[in-house]
Amino acid sequence: MMDNQGTMSVIEQADSKLDVPTYQDVEEAAQILKGVANQTPTSTSRTLDAELGVKCFLKCENMQRMGAFKFRGGYNALSHLTNEERNAGVVTFSSGNHAQAVAFSAKILSMKATIIMPKDAPQIKVNATKGYGGNVIFYDRYTEDRNAIANDIRAKTNASLIPPYDHKHVIAGQGTAGKELIEELSKKGVALDYLFVCVGGGGLISGCALAAHTLAPDCKVIGVEPEAGNDAQQSMEKGEICRIDTPQTIADGAQTQFIGNLTFAIMKKHVDRIITVSDDELIDNMRFFGERMKMIVEPTGCLGIAGLKKLVASGEVSPGSNCGVIISGGNVDLARYSRLLNL
Repeated sequence: MMDNQGTMSVIEQADSKLDVPTYQDVEEAAQILKGVANQTPTSTSRTLDAELGVKCFLKCENMQRMGAFKFRGGYNALSHLTNEERNAGVVTFSSGNHAQAVAFSAKILSMKATIIMPKDAPQIKVNATKGYGGNVIFYDRYTEDRNAIANDIRAKTNASLIPPYDHKHVIAGQGTAGKELIEELSKKGVALDYLFVCVGGGGLISGCALAAHTLAPDCKVIGVEPEAGNDAQQSMEKGEICRIDTPQTIADGAQTQFIGNLTFAIMKKHVDRIITVSDDELIDNMRFFGERMKMIVEPTGCLGIAGLKKLVASGEVSPGSNCGVIISGGNVDLARYSRLLNL
């Protein structure tokens, strides 16, 4: 947007200096991931369609390698490193799924990976990260700065930092999930009216928004956050990145305090709206997926479907609409899963 003198705004000038990914980067990522990442299935449910009065298409990233969409971005990012950078290894921070993605990708590419994880990360995700060969370092997410810890490790080892969402090649990799869904449905003559995507740091939704903008420009992209952690919603409404305290929510993959500069630059242009849902709504949908679709989906993975149900109930999604939903992952400790379903 230009001001009256025809110059760019301060925000636009800042965005122009960022190396923001484009759809071409998503296309490149798709080629890199071909034969490496799973082309996950798109599931439907007559029960769900009948309940909501719309057509639902569920992209099952819980069936991705290591159990979540994060593998796409992690592998794509590591694949872009030079031989010298690969020899020095990588470092990242994550509550679990990105940790596993980077550790697993590093194993495939014969690299060393140091993973900074919160002490309260789900044990199943910690175990898997270690199992993939990651060197796990714990921190207190409420009192310690993971960025400072990562920078200290980088200074000592010269490792490359692969952040969980604010990274060009991470975003592009995540966008391949949306690309696959839209292209698969297009071949069947289905054009999406809505795409519902969970939001933590914004890597998945920004990548999917790039794909949707190019492949399905009439599709509205809706982000869904937990009520306790609506930093993205606040940021979109205020036009600047808002920071919050670490949210108390069962959606551990969305316990971010702020979205990224790259992800926000894309979201401002291509995401139509951010909404929030409660933890109780997430539990209801975990139960639905388990009972009716025979799938284990982690709480964060239920954000998209909970958001769709909320907008159908409010009348904002019209009957008969074609609605895509990204199920982000299925990495949840079974003991915790059982406890949540019995609340």
